[in-house]
Amino acid sequence: MQIIYLLIGVSFSIALFFLASFLWAAKDGQFDDDYTPSVRMLFDDEVEKEKINK
Repeated sequence: MQIIYLLIGVSFSIALFFLASFLWAAKDGQFDDDYTPSVRMLFDDEVEKEKINK
């Protein structure tokens, strides 16, 4: 029974580590998309051509 308590404690510690890592990366801007906005206008022309051809 003691091993279950140990495994719960270890898994909780690992989960907290990954949560803290995710929050740190999100706050640091790791998941910001800097590339898509610059090429978004290039894809709009293709959508307009498809609408006109229909």
